[in-house]
Amino acid sequence: MKINKDLAISENGFLFNPATGESFTANPMAFEIIRMLKEGQSGEKIVEWVSRHYLVEKSTVEKDLHDFFGLLRLHQLSVEND
Repeated sequence: MKINKDLAISENGFLFNPATGESFTANPMAFEIIRMLKEGQSGEKIVEWVSRHYLVEKSTVEKDLHDFFGLLRLHQLSVEND
């Protein structure tokens, strides 16, 4: 999964999708995940980082990340890898 290249992201977590006109505010964890996706990090690397950083079981992170990716797709903030 990749972040939509047109998505505007500010350092304070404000997201703006010019294609839809919608804006969102990301919490610190969501902002970090979006940043990692923008850098090309894989889902597996993101799961590992979140699990280590927040001391959460990988299975829990995988489920939550799956749900988060679904929200990104729903709001057209991401695109699938080519």
